Amino acid sequence: QVQLVESGGGLVHPKYSLQLSCKVSGDMVSFDALGWYRQGPGKQRELVASITRRGDTTYGDSVRGRFTVFRDDSERTVLLQMSKLLPEDTAVYYCYAGAWHTGSPLYWGQGTQVTVTP
Repeated sequence: QVQLVESGGGLVHPKYSLQLSCKVSGDMVSFDALGWYRQGPGKQRELVASITRRGDTTYGDSVRGRFTVFRDDSERTVLLQMSKLLPEDTAVYYCYAGAWHTGSPLYWGQGTQVTVTP
């Protein structure tokens, strides 16, 4: 089993930056990718960013160039550095751990709210 606990969400003004952190515990070899999804009000859950064990990254179109994902397996942590935030980035952000080969989410965190408002 793997447990994921997010932190770092909150209220921020547009164009500001915020960093989310996710601490991983449990079986570290049962998954490959770590990353983040988000679900905004009235929207479907969408991929924000992911990073594999060898460092390959994937970003959603709406965040590419503004958000950066990092992982440190020795610290059991995955970070999401968000810059130039927009009101449309308002969402609940979920950390996830993805399956080997497919990358499909296997485990989820409980989510952390990010609200971008003037």
